[in-house]
Amino acid sequence: MEYLFKIQNKVVPEVLELAETRFSIMSKIKEEGAIGRRSLAEKLDESERKMRNELDFLASQGLVEITRAGAVLSESGESFLKDFQRYIQELRDLSHLEKDLTDLLGLESIIIVPCDFEHTTLLQELGRSAARYILGILESGDILGVTGGFTMAEVASMMPSKESLEGKVEVVPGRGGLGEVVEIQANTIAAEIANKIGGAYHLLQVPDNLREENIEVIKREPSIQKTLSLMNECNILVHGIGDAAEMASRRGRNQEEIKELKEAGAIGESFGFYFDIHGNIVESTPSIGLGLEEVAEMDRVIAVAGGEDKVWAIPAVVSPEYQDVLITDERTARRMVKNLTGSAG
Repeated sequence: MEYLFKIQNKVVPEVLELAETRFSIMSKIKEEGAIGRRSLAEKLDESERKMRNELDFLASQGLVEITRAGAVLSESGESFLKDFQRYIQELRDLSHLEKDLTDLLGLESIIIVPCDFEHTTLLQELGRSAARYILGILESGDILGVTGGFTMAEVASMMPSKESLEGKVEVVPGRGGLGEVVEIQANTIAAEIANKIGGAYHLLQVPDNLREENIEVIKREPSIQKTLSLMNECNILVHGIGDAAEMASRRGRNQEEIKELKEAGAIGESFGFYFDIHGNIVESTPSIGLGLEEVAEMDRVIAVAGGEDKVWAIPAVVSPEYQDVLITDERTARRMVKNLTGSAG
């Protein structure tokens, strides 16, 4: 099959462009739920005439239905879109890209979102891919840990609603909150995911940047002890990755402290730990929650991150010692391979 794709790309390269156009249309309809032809054309930066022709074709194949509310995917279109995505991956040679990056980072596997999107939509697609993966591996009795952040908020948002698994799944925040808007706090994300999959959630109502002398006192609180106990039994964790300077700023560090952090070589952050380009920890933030020792012992750890601002942060943070799976986007993956191999292409 791979050989046939190479011939196709050489002799009829226009097939790739057409396939990507139709994949983008179906993906956007999936994202919007129902969308009119004019809105679809605007969002994809295509002519309305072209959208009409493509929608007519997709409708003739039974993949799209045209309703008064707009275009929606048919039942067969919903099912076909998953296979279509794998086809696009092969056309773009993403399977090789996934393997190359997996080898370079030493992880168990890497999942690459096969399209370039504007930042907001990129986070949604990363969230959708991560949510689908998580739902596919969860089993009765699992304890799922989640961190906060914008990407993780999209994972929760894109998590399909599902009747409870055969037995309960517990969902817990991985650390205390940053004191930011409630929508991107780990507590909120844990609760949303648990509600969608019919699981139970447990909250950790403490700030992330506590003074060290206060941590032991707070740990003795019964409600905190219950959540910490579940955290220690957590067997699956999904987390985001931050740019070191941005995360330090979000934690209320002043400009002088951020400058010192940069001078120490910090470029990536996760779990309150700041990593340099070689994956060494250069600083950590005192907090109540999971540490790297606990993360290293888990059955499955999934990192979800993408975008040009994460190109250096991701390889700084991820390693086979702590992560098993990385979910990222194509453009970021290609740039990481280029940076890690020193290639000019």
